[in-house]
Amino acid sequence: MSFKPGKSGNPAGRPKGTKDKRTEFRELLRPHAPDLIKKAVEMALEGDATALKLCLDKLIPNLRPQAEPVSIQFNGESLLEKGQEILKAVSKGEITPEEGNHLLASLANYGGLVGKEQSLKRHRDYQSFDAMFKGGI
Repeated sequence: MSFKPGKSGNPAGRPKGTKDKRTEFRELLRPHAPDLIKKAVEMALEGDATALKLCLDKLIPNLRPQAEPVSIQFNGESLLEKGQEILKAVSKGEITPEEGNHLLASLANYGGLVGKEQSLKRHRDYQSFDAMFKGGI
């Protein structure tokens, strides 16, 4: 069942222009932010573990896993041959399956770009070829 353009799927839903509760809370707290921050720091310095965690969580971002650079010597010239070499490296344990997956995805994206570039070149060649014959032979 599709809805008609301009008609809401939930006519009894939240009215337009109604602020999100989180936005309302932020606006209420904003004028007190400096005092609240100062108090949280004081509590953390006095040994309040929860306040300390709050302060540290804001100062130090969560660690995110970072992949080490991977180097593979490609002997094949085609993208397909390079993909096969990546799969061999995974099967030999030279790189992790996750690294292999990222490399294959990058290779596929690159292949898509190459295909688009070749398609654009063919299109331009066709246009210039077509333009030569528009005026007549």
